[in-house]
Amino acid sequence: MMQNGESNPFLINEEIPWEVIDDKLSRQIVGYDNQIMMVKVQFKAGGIGQMHSHFHSQVTYVVSGLFEMTIGDEKRLLKGGDSFYIPPHAIHGCVCKEEGMLIDVFSPQREDFLEPKEL
Repeated sequence: MMQNGESNPFLINEEIPWEVIDDKLSRQIVGYDNQIMMVKVQFKAGGIGQMHSHFHSQVTYVVSGLFEMTIGDEKRLLKGGDSFYIPPHAIHGCVCKEEGMLIDVFSPQREDFLEPKEL
């Protein structure tokens, strides 16, 4: 998938591995270079995207499911077709109410997502 610090130009879904985060959350990196990254995140009901912050700008599209999304002090219920923007350093997280998928776009890339994982 990686080629000179960036993903291949064509990414075939069946050939891209999923990283299991926990029993209710998995992610698949579907394209990146040093300026941008797109990631699919699959949630089972009850899955939690822990509250956190990072220096990246983030835009997320809700493909399916129902998510209680918190950005800063504001909490909203979002469903398939909705989107949200997270500015750099904003504290955010979500709880999946109904199984679904998010597509996250980060700028710049999340280098921590590309680091080798300890076993």
